[in-house]
Amino acid sequence: MRKRGKKPRKSKADWYAVRCVFRWREPYDSYEERITVWRATSLEEAVELAEQEAAEYGEAGPYEYLNLAQAYHLADEAIQTGAEVFSLLRDSDLAPRDYLDAFFDTGTERQAPWAEDEPHAQRK
Repeated sequence: MRKRGKKPRKSKADWYAVRCVFRWREPYDSYEERITVWRATSLEEAVELAEQEAAEYGEAGPYEYLNLAQAYHLADEAIQTGAEVFSLLRDSDLAPRDYLDAFFDTGTERQAPWAEDEPHAQRK
């Protein structure tokens, strides 16, 4: 019997970001990394939810889920401007430019430079 005025204790749900990796099927020769956010009571639950969504995403398009999920517990209670939604540390002996070239700027990314006339463009 519970005491008057007390509600049953619920597990607290927190925010988690989960990165899943996909391989696009032919005729594409691409990989995709998606980061989604989930409200869950544990890291394991967040990964479960993300992997369920990843399977559905893979069935809906020309891509397959590669069964790689990396999760990150968001420290902030609410998602707001500037909230950190994912972080991954990687040890490397590479110099900064070599590291960026090896992992983030290989020349095979499908990305475009910032247009000079866009308000968010940064000048170097």
